[in-house]
Amino acid sequence: MVKTTNVKLSDSYTFLRPRKKIENRTVLAAMTNKQSYDNGVISDNEINWLVARARGGFGIITTAATHISKEAKAWDGEFGVFDDMHIPSLRKLTSSIHSTSSIILAQLFHGGLKSSQSITGFIPISPSEIECGGSNTGKSREASKDDIDKIIKDFTEAAIRCSESGFDGIELHGAHGYLLSQFLGNKTNLRNDKWGGDINGRSTLLIEIFKSIKNNVPESFIVGIRISPEIETIGINLKDTIDLIAILKDLGFDFIHISCWDVFAPPVTFLDTDKTLTEIIVESYTDLPTIISTGAVWSGLDAQKLLNQGADLVGVARAGIGHPNWGRMACDIKYNPQKPPYTREYLRDKKLSDVFIDYMSHWKDFVIKK
Repeated sequence: MVKTTNVKLSDSYTFLRPRKKIENRTVLAAMTNKQSYDNGVISDNEINWLVARARGGFGIITTAATHISKEAKAWDGEFGVFDDMHIPSLRKLTSSIHSTSSIILAQLFHGGLKSSQSITGFIPISPSEIECGGSNTGKSREASKDDIDKIIKDFTEAAIRCSESGFDGIELHGAHGYLLSQFLGNKTNLRNDKWGGDINGRSTLLIEIFKSIKNNVPESFIVGIRISPEIETIGINLKDTIDLIAILKDLGFDFIHISCWDVFAPPVTFLDTDKTLTEIIVESYTDLPTIISTGAVWSGLDAQKLLNQGADLVGVARAGIGHPNWGRMACDIKYNPQKPPYTREYLRDKKLSDVFIDYMSHWKDFVIKK
C-alpha cells in the first residue's frame, strides 16, 4: 500500500535552526563534472551549469564535491576551497545563485583512498593501511594523529571560506566510499584507538569536524551531511547507520542527506522488510533534522512517492543534467521528462561544456555516440 502525505513538492520549506527558507522541496544533488581548473579555481562553465539549474527552480543547489586540501583531490577538473585565492570566483557563483530564489551549499570533501597519487602527488591517506590501487606502493598510508588534526583543520578552514564566499551552508561528503565514509566503515577503519572500534569510535572524526566547523561559522550557516546507508565493500551496514543517525541528530546537524542510489529499492542488510531505506531511517526516530533523500527519482510522481516515504526534501542528480528546470516542472505530479540518451547538442543547450559531456559519455547509455 502506497503511503500518502499532505506535503507537496511545490511546498516551501524552512530549516529548523538556521530558519532559512526555500521555495520548494527540490534539491540539485552534488555531481562530479570536471569543468574547473587545475589550481582549484571554479570555472565559468561550472558556474553556468549551476546557475541554469537555479533559474530552473531548484530550491537548493549543491556544488560538486570540492576538495579541502591539495591531497584531498580525487578528480581532474575538481574545484577547491583550500586557498583564499578561490574566494573571488566562489563569490561570483554565490551572488549569481542568490539572484534567483535558490540557496546554495558547497559539498566539502576528502577523497582518502580515492585521492590517487597520480592526481595529488601524495600517497592516499585512509583510516588504516590497506590495499589501494591509487598508490604507487599499492597501499594507502594510515592517518597519524597529526594527519587527523590537519584533516579537521582543513575541513574547518574550507567551511569558513565557504561562509566568507557567500554560501548558505555546506554538506560534508560522508558517502560513496570517500574519506569520511572510510572512517565509518568497519572494513576500511581497523583502528583500535579513539578513531576506530565501534560506530561511536569510527564516527569520532566526523564529530570533531562538525564541532570545529560549528565553532567557526555563523549560527545562520547550514551544516549538513550526506551519508550512504549501506556500502558492503567498506563495511557500512544499515544497523550502524541507524546508530550513526542518532549521533548526528544529537550533535545538531541541520540535515542528513541519504544517498540511496535507488530510493524505491529495499535495503541490502535488512532482508525481512519491504520498507525502503528512507522509510526505515525516518521511522527510527521522532526528532530527526531535515531529511533529504536521493536516488533514481525522475518524474513528478517519483518525487511525490519519496515525500510519501517521509523525506522532507527530494534530491536528484541525473534528472537535473538533462532538465535544468526539473525543480520547477517536477512540482507537477504528471511531469515525466525525457530520459537519456541525449545528443551532445541537446546537452550543450542545457549549459553543459564539452568537458562535462565527455565525462558523461563514459556513463552507460547517457550520451548518444557520434
